[in-house]
Amino acid sequence: MRKLLVLCGTILCLTMTAAAQDATAAFDASSPAAEPGAPPITFEPSDRAPWQLAFGYQYQHFKALGQTFSDNGYNIGSTRYFTNSLGLEGIAAFGFGRTSAPLNIVAKSFFIGGGPHVTWHRAGRFEPWGHVLVGLEHFRFAQYSSTVGSNSSVGFMAGGGADFRLFPRAYWRVQGDAIISHFGSATQANYSFGTGMVLNF
Repeated sequence: MRKLLVLCGTILCLTMTAAAQDATAAFDASSPAAEPGAPPITFEPSDRAPWQLAFGYQYQHFKALGQTFSDNGYNIGSTRYFTNSLGLEGIAAFGFGRTSAPLNIVAKSFFIGGGPHVTWHRAGRFEPWGHVLVGLEHFRFAQYSSTVGSNSSVGFMAGGGADFRLFPRAYWRVQGDAIISHFGSATQANYSFGTGMVLNF
């Protein structure tokens, strides 16, 4: 009889222990803490290459310091993207031309600046973008005088364009910009068009 009571007591203890373990597991499974945590929220994670290098040809038309001239030249710039759509751009643009008659002298232009670059990043071959840059505009003329010589001013470049994908990391770019400068007591509104290559890395 004693052995039967011991056996029944042992079975009862084991049964209660198993039931308690099942209840604890069920409680943990229903607890929100047991659910896998949601991924942390980030600000538009970028799946594009973080750096972009652009270089190419440009045509610029200026009317400043009493002179009208157009020049041909080149530009080079880079953009550091922080998201798929927003980056910080820096650019340097050089131009060479001649003023209109009667002076018809050699005129050179130089702009260096930086600012935000906004892109509509998409999976297709066509990627439009825009930028606003502030920097230094410099004109240098071959013949010096009291008004025409070497002149510098704060300059602004604002515009946009589109990049067309040729290869996974190489694009062909076309763009147009308004160039604002302030020489003397007047503000000059000029324009520029350009085209060239863009490399992403």
